[in-house]
Amino acid sequence: MALDKPYQDVPGTIIFDAEQSRKGYWINQFCMSLMKAENRERFKANERAYLDEWAMTEEQKQAVLARDLNWCMRTGGNIYFLAKIGATDGKSFQQMAGSMTGMTEDEYRAMMMKGGRSVEGNRYIGENGDAQAQNQPQGAAGKNKGA
Repeated sequence: MALDKPYQDVPGTIIFDAEQSRKGYWINQFCMSLMKAENRERFKANERAYLDEWAMTEEQKQAVLARDLNWCMRTGGNIYFLAKIGATDGKSFQQMAGSMTGMTEDEYRAMMMKGGRSVEGNRYIGENGDAQAQNQPQGAAGKNKGA
């Protein structure tokens, strides 16, 4: 019997619940392995070979190789574990969060300094707020990605 999950109607949000935890077990274990310097070195030397040592799905591996954190999260990755990938790449958490919105680091910082996204239009999927799928990507970095 599936649980009712009314929180899945929050736009731009992936809730890390028990189901996501089970789905993402191996991608999150991989991320935790990056806490050791020798594992970071092995990963940077041959990313695909290192990923193939883990029982991750092919989709999870592709998401990591693409450094697409939203994709990683959809496959069960937890942002706090995924931060280890960014740290391995020399990125700050702010840079990583900006990349998830299509914003540059400066755009993301400015948005957060103004209090973050408004809740107006972002309470439920189907409204027209800035977190809604039809309004993504938000920033210059995302708009330039397709160019």
